[in-house]
Amino acid sequence: MTSAPTARAEERDLARLGKLIEASEKRLVDRMRRSFELREAARATLAGGVASSWQDAEPGAIWIERGEGGRVRDADGTEYVDLHGGFGANLAGHAHPAIVGAVERRVRLGTHFGLPTEDLIAVSRLLAERFGLPLWRFGNSGTEATMDAVHLMRVATGRKKIIKVEGAYHGHHDSVQVSTFPLPGQGDIGPDHRPRSVPSGPAYLPESADLTLAVPFGDIDAVRTALEENPDSVAGMIVEPVMLNIGVVLPPPGYLAALRDLLHAHGAYLAYDEVKTGLAVAPGGATELLGVTPDLVCLAKALGGGLPCGAIGGTAALMELIADNSYQQVGTFNGNPMTMAAARAMLTEVLTPGAYAHLEALRTTIVTGVSELMARYGIPGHVVSAGAKGAVIFTDRLRGYRDFLRSPAPWRRAHWLYQVGGGVLLPSWGKSEQFTLSVQHTRDDVRRYVANFERLCRDVRGGAPGGVR
Repeated sequence: MTSAPTARAEERDLARLGKLIEASEKRLVDRMRRSFELREAARATLAGGVASSWQDAEPGAIWIERGEGGRVRDADGTEYVDLHGGFGANLAGHAHPAIVGAVERRVRLGTHFGLPTEDLIAVSRLLAERFGLPLWRFGNSGTEATMDAVHLMRVATGRKKIIKVEGAYHGHHDSVQVSTFPLPGQGDIGPDHRPRSVPSGPAYLPESADLTLAVPFGDIDAVRTALEENPDSVAGMIVEPVMLNIGVVLPPPGYLAALRDLLHAHGAYLAYDEVKTGLAVAPGGATELLGVTPDLVCLAKALGGGLPCGAIGGTAALMELIADNSYQQVGTFNGNPMTMAAARAMLTEVLTPGAYAHLEALRTTIVTGVSELMARYGIPGHVVSAGAKGAVIFTDRLRGYRDFLRSPAPWRRAHWLYQVGGGVLLPSWGKSEQFTLSVQHTRDDVRRYVANFERLCRDVRGGAPGGVR
């Protein structure tokens, strides 16, 4: 970790970054002509010209033609090392032979029945082994999984309120679209130690926010206060065991175990949102990595090998509420045969011990390389990573959302532009430049990430403003 810059040095950095951002963005826009043409053509029939609002990032959505291995090619013919990973879903990379084979075999046997197929048994058994929770159900997205978790906790307790972490994203259903990215200029968000629960936009009712209590990440005292001020009212808490909506934030030592014990003492449950960490940070996700098993685990993203998926696992007592129809967990495409075939291949053929060793070697290359550069050039911040996930954090302290708000956005913006301009695709600007490695990436792929970072360091610390090459 590098030391914080002086006020004058920080001012000089920001001025320099402003020039680099301007030059880099111009070069990128000039390179995206076909993407902009497709965007304009799409506007006539596609709301906003994109399929998801998250794709709509400055300077514009990069339209993709194909992916193979650890790389993708855009509509303008530019090839990228893909560390975007479809927002973290592509742990297998693109067109992995095991996934292609599983899907090809399944598609010839039928793609949808609305009835169970045998792969369901294999996948649920494998997940039970990896995550230490005995019973599972499947869905089609992370949003569905976290929604099921909230519903189950409410049914089990007969209580209405839940607790979530300020700045955490758990999907786009009403209960969790509270304090996901609250900005001070948009209203009263409360002090650091006691966030105010606010709806995440006009689509979400204030009444929903009243039932969701926002707390800072890693603050067990804040959870205790919320429970004591709402006696016999809280059904449970949903939390990312490793917070990933603002980069990568590891939990303080003992936090998760204390959280589980505290919630249980108040008759409430603990649900992990492992949509991003599940399978990615360890074979059994953050549950395995950090050694604390919750009452419920929500999965999606990497499980489907690139196909839409969702899953929820839980204790026998909680999942019995699904089995006896106290809570009807339903969906036309739940357990879709294509998704289950891909998931089985992911768990048996793709995410092997050798694959995790390979991911660890790649992660080490990035962390070591970038950390050394930050120290050499005096760049503020540090690198945080776990398994296939990681991010450069351009501040010395990132414990939660309020620290993220105070961190310098120009560093993050410039980093994204230098990586994308230098042929490394990262999540759309605004999603904190978090990388996701795949089992098909190579050492040369991650070295390019490090090389792009060095170019940024050199240009900020005195090179001519040239931006991306």
